[in-house]
Amino acid sequence: MREPVCRYVYDLDGLAAHASRVVAALPWPCRMFYAMKANSAKPLLQTLAPLVAGFEVASGGELAKARAVSDAVPVLFGGPAKTESEIAEALRLRVERLHAESVLELHRISAVATRLGRTADVLLRVNLAGPFPAATIAMAGAPTQFGIEEAALPEAVRAATELPGIRLAGFHLHSLSNNLSAGAHLEMLELYRRKVTGWEAAFGLHCEVVNVGGGIGVDYTDPPERFDWAAFTRGLAALVRTFPEHWREIDFECGRFLVAACGSYVTEVLDVKRNHGTAYVLVRGGTHHFRLPVSWQHSHPFSVRPVDEWRLQAPRPELRAEPVTVVGELCTPKDVLARDVVVERVRPGDLLVFHQAGAYGWEISHHDFLSHPHPEHVFTPPPSWPLAGRLARLPPAGSRREPEPGRSASHVR
Repeated sequence: MREPVCRYVYDLDGLAAHASRVVAALPWPCRMFYAMKANSAKPLLQTLAPLVAGFEVASGGELAKARAVSDAVPVLFGGPAKTESEIAEALRLRVERLHAESVLELHRISAVATRLGRTADVLLRVNLAGPFPAATIAMAGAPTQFGIEEAALPEAVRAATELPGIRLAGFHLHSLSNNLSAGAHLEMLELYRRKVTGWEAAFGLHCEVVNVGGGIGVDYTDPPERFDWAAFTRGLAALVRTFPEHWREIDFECGRFLVAACGSYVTEVLDVKRNHGTAYVLVRGGTHHFRLPVSWQHSHPFSVRPVDEWRLQAPRPELRAEPVTVVGELCTPKDVLARDVVVERVRPGDLLVFHQAGAYGWEISHHDFLSHPHPEHVFTPPPSWPLAGRLARLPPAGSRREPEPGRSASHVR
């Protein structure tokens, strides 16, 4: 008996081409790290590893996935609540830098590093007061759990420069998520320049690294507004010429912007019907596979792929030229992928293709709620090239189809 279609499909060639263009446009001394929280599937990491400066991880589990791809790829370790065991593992596996988010965390890093006889390179993540441009999520300029507020910076700098086992390399500033304006992003980086040069003067520091985070957005409306990367990097080239020469690295940590477009979530329509005046399209799948739409409260863009074959010995209902709400198979009215979207025609047996599903889709979903089967994960083509230069050689993936996740088958002076 044929099972309904339900799969993630990833275009690795498209991912490589996009990431290459993004990285190539960055002016010196800017570097692009990939924020693995967006999607940590091994084939994506294998594709990106030769192209980006390294990976940014936010847990010991992500660090293990990065090291499974290469024991030489540079890794940055962030996250607001690191455990001692994670810090120890980070030092053991030679992460380049830890991003410290509180004074207590600095003491924790110092204690672990001293016990292991190591020295940890650290950036202080600062939660700026703002104001900042409008974006989907604010990471700073408002009460959040992230970073060290500016008022506490003197104590944090003192701890980072006096505690044993720590070398302070600079500052980390990540204030927005999913910003779509290139101009606003440049203004924010200009604010960062003023802030960090001011701290250098106030505290007698000489930074070598400034991490400006990620936050470059992807628009999930149809048609989408696109972040103008070409205009941004042209403006960035002029802006970095105003940065102090001793800032040897300006690091970016993008996730969604690199991988969103490479993935699609494809699911089969099981039924169409009306309830209380609303037209519903019910699919095999839902938010337990693809939680992003309900998490961000948006209708995710999709297209209908007609399938003419109809095997069931029953009338085939259809909806035509009217708004539909797309829902999944979960027993909750919150299982909604798109709402009030006009479609030309949709029938049971047709496929819905949800676009730009490569970031924060499977990765953030509650996979086993109601114990429905997991979707397939298809990668085309499999990554097969060796990692060049400083990276370890990777074995080629043996199949176009990977097992589904979780299943068998230098310093401040």
